[in-house]
Amino acid sequence: MRPEKGLLGIRAGLELFANLRPAILYPQLADASTLKPEVVSGLDIMIVRELTGGIYFGQPRGVRTLENGERQGFNTLVYSESEIERIGRVAFETAMKRDKRLCSVDKANVLECTELWREVMIGLAADYPEVELSHMYVDNAAMQLVRAPKQFDVMVTTNMFGDILSDAAAMLTGSIGMLPSASLDINSKGMYEPIHGSAPDIAGKNVANPLATILSLAMMLRYSLNQADMADRIEQAVNVVLDQGLRTADIMSAGASEVGTAEMGDAVVSALQKSS
Repeated sequence: MRPEKGLLGIRAGLELFANLRPAILYPQLADASTLKPEVVSGLDIMIVRELTGGIYFGQPRGVRTLENGERQGFNTLVYSESEIERIGRVAFETAMKRDKRLCSVDKANVLECTELWREVMIGLAADYPEVELSHMYVDNAAMQLVRAPKQFDVMVTTNMFGDILSDAAAMLTGSIGMLPSASLDINSKGMYEPIHGSAPDIAGKNVANPLATILSLAMMLRYSLNQADMADRIEQAVNVVLDQGLRTADIMSAGASEVGTAEMGDAVVSALQKSS
C-alpha cells in the first residue's frame, strides 16, 4: 500500500504544479523551536516547490534485474523549459508581493537538469527587475536554513528538493503541525492541506494539532477565493488562541495550557466569532 501514489495522481490530474509552503514562526512559539530564539525570531519564508514534474514523475522508473542477476532501482529527473518557466513565474510574482528577494535552489554543479533550471530562472529575471535573484546549491541551502534562516524571503526549487527543504523549514517554526500549504494550477484553483500529511499513529486520540489545517483554509480564502479579509480574520484568531496560552502537545511549553485537537479547534472558532 502506497497512499502517496494517490496524492501524486491528484496533483498531476488537476495540474497543481505550484506548491506554496510558508514557514512562519509565531512569536508565541519561539521557545518551541529547537534553534535559539535570536536565530528564528521573526522567521517568515515562502518556499515555492514545483509539484508535478521532476524525479517523482519522470519516466522511465522502476526496478530491473541486470544480466548478472543483481536488481537495480532507477528513476529519471527531467524538467522541460516550460515547466521551469511556469513555476519560476509563480515564484517571482510571489516575491513581488513580499520582500522582492528570490533564491533559486538547484544542484547545477552536478545535474544537467538543474543547470537548465538555473538558466531559465536567470532568463526570467529580466521580466522582474525589482526582484533580487540569487542561486544556491541544495546542500548549502539545507545548511543555511539551519544556520541563518532569516536570510531567505522566497525560495523556489524542484519537486524533490522542495519536499525536503520545506519539511526542514517547518521544524524551524517549532512544529510541522503549524504549517499550511497551497497547491495551485495556472488559474489559482487548488488543493489546500497541512504540509505534514496524515498521522495514522495518533488518529482518534484527540492529540493532533489542527492549526495547520485551519491555516490552510485561510490560504484557500486568500489565494483561490480572493477573500483576503476573511483569511486575515482566521489567522488573527489563531494568534489570539496562542496568546491565550493554549497549546497542543507538539507545541507545548512551560506555563502553557495543553489542550486536545477538539479544544484547540473550538478555541479558534470562539475567537473567530468574537471578531465578527
